[in-house]
Amino acid sequence: MLVSAKEMLNKARDGKYAVGQFNINNLEWTKAVLLTAQELNSPVILGVSEGAGKYMAGYKTVVGMVNGMLEELKITVPVALHLDHGSFDGAISCINAGFSSVMFDGSHYAIEENIAKTTELVKICNDKGLSIEAEVGSIGGEEDGVVGAGECADPAECKSIADLGVTMLAAGIGNIHGKYPENWPGLSFETLAAVKDVVGDMPLVLHGGTGIPEDMIKKAISLGVAKINVNTECQLTFAEATRKYIEAGKDQQGKGFDPRKLLAPGFEAIKATVKEKMELFGSVNKA
Repeated sequence: MLVSAKEMLNKARDGKYAVGQFNINNLEWTKAVLLTAQELNSPVILGVSEGAGKYMAGYKTVVGMVNGMLEELKITVPVALHLDHGSFDGAISCINAGFSSVMFDGSHYAIEENIAKTTELVKICNDKGLSIEAEVGSIGGEEDGVVGAGECADPAECKSIADLGVTMLAAGIGNIHGKYPENWPGLSFETLAAVKDVVGDMPLVLHGGTGIPEDMIKKAISLGVAKINVNTECQLTFAEATRKYIEAGKDQQGKGFDPRKLLAPGFEAIKATVKEKMELFGSVNKA
């Protein structure tokens, strides 16, 4: 059964570890993340971007697939199904489809409009017992057409959004989506500490978890980050494992590849990546 992310993130905040959000794009990715979470006894958040939702035939299809896996694979650890970087309309659609958590990314709006739209969604989520994430200060890189330059959030604006009653807050601290360039200056812990100071016990979210050095990850957790998003690293490991399998020329037999065998190396690669991240984030045996 899908659950709100609220309890797992409050526990992570208090226990000084972070819950991993791993974005899913198909059956293999979803199965790999769920099995790894169960094996490691770790809570987990399945992230779905609006683009991935469309690719997987719609949000109701995603909910049906995940719920089916929870039952068939006998998953007992806490699992939240979360819209990642959603629009207002996307959040409403996911709520109606059965998601247990949504993110409204209003970071590209003026703060007044971000507050107005977030306020409406907070009420809906509270009424339904769902968790909701908001964002202040756009995250660098591109996520489903939303482009950010890696801004550092204004702590006063963060407080304005946190005070609306959101479950968790994503504050830009110089982090970006995708690979980090060699000249990336690193996370702004000064900004993170300032945000933490004004939002109090609000669990904070670190987007762009791929490629951030381990010491920065651990320091961010110590300063209140309770959820860390990983997507690009799973994409890269899945693609590389599949490429190597194809280049090895296995299982062709003159008829092309068996798709189940073709995707198996990528499935194992994602499991390994998720395991590594859960151990780094400290969520193992915290279910």
